[in-house]
Amino acid sequence: MNVIRCVLLMLAFCAIGLTPTIDQASLINRASPNLASPAATVGPAGAAGPLLHEIASFDVPGPKGKRFDYLTIDEDDNYLLAAHLGAGQLYVIDLKTNRIVSTVSPVPGVEGVEYVPELKKVYTSDWHENKIGVVDLTKMKVIARLATEDKPDGSAYASDFKKLYVSDERGKAEAVVDVNKDQIIKTLHFDSETGMPQYDPVAKLIYLNLQDKNTFAVIDPATDTVKARYSVDPCKGNHGMALDIKNRRAFLVCEDSNQMAVFDLDQHRVIATLPIADGGDVVKFDPGLGRVYVACYSGAISIFKETDPNHFQKLGDFPVEKKVHSLAVDLKTHRVYVPEEQAGGQPAARMVVYEAGE
Repeated sequence: MNVIRCVLLMLAFCAIGLTPTIDQASLINRASPNLASPAATVGPAGAAGPLLHEIASFDVPGPKGKRFDYLTIDEDDNYLLAAHLGAGQLYVIDLKTNRIVSTVSPVPGVEGVEYVPELKKVYTSDWHENKIGVVDLTKMKVIARLATEDKPDGSAYASDFKKLYVSDERGKAEAVVDVNKDQIIKTLHFDSETGMPQYDPVAKLIYLNLQDKNTFAVIDPATDTVKARYSVDPCKGNHGMALDIKNRRAFLVCEDSNQMAVFDLDQHRVIATLPIADGGDVVKFDPGLGRVYVACYSGAISIFKETDPNHFQKLGDFPVEKKVHSLAVDLKTHRVYVPEEQAGGQPAARMVVYEAGE
């Protein structure tokens, strides 16, 4: 019935030679919740050629068949920092040669990885011991461990405040770390499991997914207080997050509704939703290509194109091995790095490198 109402509304506008306004489009989208949200246009799926081209793959030293998690890039040293959760190891990989520079351990159950460039330190979220590991990249070793609550996961660095924000997912909390002292200076508690945080250097705010409540929280790093909370409906289970700082957009992975939601950071609302493959987890944005990549552990990377702040298109679901939870994008080369725990259905421990296609 909702679909019929939507079609009738669209036909009514066309019959009198009008194009729906943003507010009128809002009514149409509410009539059919499976359509894109108001104020944005979602284009048709499909692309002219392969979305990604594999250009390299290489093994990493950890045990095969064990899960990987977050990746991040150290642009200063041209390193890829890769968390091998099941192995309890952090790999430091030279992006020019694809060689392992160092394997840092133990980092038990490592999930989140965040690099602080001015201090040459990496912070790891070590789930299996509920601690935040502090890695000195000049020494390639763990120099401190900070006790946290339950299942530290994604993290974000607020560079203007010299603070790191770590989501204690099952602890329903956000730990705030002073990176100069390597001390947890505050813990914020919520009524929801905490998903991925991100730092907005323009607004100077931390954004946090409250995934049980389908809510987007805003934290002021100056006071470490929650400024606001906004609904991300129709997104359900907002866990992953990436930002388009220039265009004031957040891309949210909706785990329970298998969607990617586009959230307007200034108007504080979802303006578009697009379907993803089952099992979406980590999302990354390449501003140079206007592409959004979502790692889906059903065996795909869902790829989208942002043509402008209000127009989005799903390019397709690029097939990869199953159980791929994460990826990273090198913003200089536009290469995509994907860790795989299996190959052809057999246990593996490897990194696959792709270049963007058409």
